[in-house]
Amino acid sequence: MATVRRMKLGSQGLEVSAQGLGCMGMSSNYGPPKPEDEMIALIHHAINSGITFLDTSDSYGQNEVLLAKALKGGIRERVQLATKFGIVRVDGKIEVHGDPAYVRAACEASLKRLEVDCIDLYYAHRIDIRVPIEATMGELKKLVEEGKIKYIGLSEASASTIRRAHAVHPITAVQIEWSLWARDLEEEIVPTCRELGIGIVPYSPLGRGFLSGGPKLVENLTEDDFRKKLPRFKPENYEHNKKVYERVNEMATRKGCTPSQLALAWVHHRGNDVVPIPGTTKIENFNQNVGALSIKLTPEEMAELESFASGDAVKGDRHVFMSTTWMNSETPPLSSWKA
Repeated sequence: MATVRRMKLGSQGLEVSAQGLGCMGMSSNYGPPKPEDEMIALIHHAINSGITFLDTSDSYGQNEVLLAKALKGGIRERVQLATKFGIVRVDGKIEVHGDPAYVRAACEASLKRLEVDCIDLYYAHRIDIRVPIEATMGELKKLVEEGKIKYIGLSEASASTIRRAHAVHPITAVQIEWSLWARDLEEEIVPTCRELGIGIVPYSPLGRGFLSGGPKLVENLTEDDFRKKLPRFKPENYEHNKKVYERVNEMATRKGCTPSQLALAWVHHRGNDVVPIPGTTKIENFNQNVGALSIKLTPEEMAELESFASGDAVKGDRHVFMSTTWMNSETPPLSSWKA
């Protein structure tokens, strides 16, 4: 396997592998938790292959505990560990919490579950629109000063929220959905990140697996798989959307790679400040994803790929909870906050 190049993520000093590993599906959301021993073997395989940027969250079931087990025996020093706070499930509903006391409690709890002294990159998983972003960031800044976290990230934040946050303490990375069929960030968020020297971490760079498996993926989803609820996977949109996969698949055949490699290579080619974090639970799929790093695309091929998913080529929202995405992440002014 080719050596995975290293990259600077953001301008604060964090260095990571050019591709990360999203660990959510190992423990939650995409069907039942996978066998622990197999997932630990996959994480070890990833690290030994040069993929050292691991992404988890306190909302991914027991995923932080799984990572703690996988990183024992001196492995922790070899990885850049990212986790998140802010998504809380209350009576089956999603709530977002970003008040300072919660930020601190969540961080302490993640440190304990991960069995580490310091988190490399700590994201606000979603933005609490009841709390000024400056108040959330103020507590995160204290956690940096105390050595509990090294770098701060935001996930699904608007351009203005990113600017306000960055004014309190430099943001190292913004994690947001970005793939051939999720491009709503390109107009404002990408230019803002580039202006401020913030790295971009695309989650679901394979369209939650759709650009990898297409119809086969949709047909095999279990009832407890979160993707069953995604608008783009619903029958009324799916027949239309599968044409995107078919065109990517056809071009991949011409290029001699898999559709997932082609779709992932497109994300990599969007800039040298972009570090996608495709998730998987299978070593075979992981190896395919690493292979995307060596695929070169010409400007003409990039344009051809983009033409497959332009305009109304994709039907349905990209997320079940669009209300918590960057489009609804404006917070009140700090002057309104009573701690």
